[in-house]
Amino acid sequence: MGVLFIVMATVIALRNLYLYSTELSVGFYLDNYTSNSVTNEKFVIAMLIGGGILLYWGKFRRNVDSDNSTKW
Repeated sequence: MGVLFIVMATVIALRNLYLYSTELSVGFYLDNYTSNSVTNEKFVIAMLIGGGILLYWGKFRRNVDSDNSTKW
């Protein structure tokens, strides 16, 4: 699930880079990461952080195989 978040965030970021660089400049694209308004690029950052948390949680979660009725 974490990999899916990271892949989708990368796709969104590359799509935005392509769309902004063809009509505007790359500087405008980078300004969206640091502006005060809520932009699509800030959701990309949140998705990358969320994907990292999910990967971390999935790597260190507890697996119990002795009890078949309990799924972690």
